[in-house]
Amino acid sequence: MQTLVVYDIPSDKTRNRVAECCKDYGLERIQWSAFRGELSTARRQELALRLRRTIGREEGNIQLFPICDKDIALRIEIQGGPPSGRKHRSRAAQDDAVEPE
Repeated sequence: MQTLVVYDIPSDKTRNRVAECCKDYGLERIQWSAFRGELSTARRQELALRLRRTIGREEGNIQLFPICDKDIALRIEIQGGPPSGRKHRSRAAQDDAVEPE
């Protein structure tokens, strides 16, 4: 099952350690403070424990969301910037796109 990890941590040092934990579990950074990837329930719980130890008594918030493949398929991704800078669009965006006349 896909797992989404989002966090809001003021300390650069702690925030960087949290990001490294996510990378260690094979998660991909999708935003500055958000990672996503495939994790089993056991691995998600293991990651949660590691993140809990990592943040300790530091100020911050970390949330892990299990997301089923059906819901992942329904996601909509919107990217800004010039058209030449776009790497890909979501399937929904492609389906709704209107070609210029």
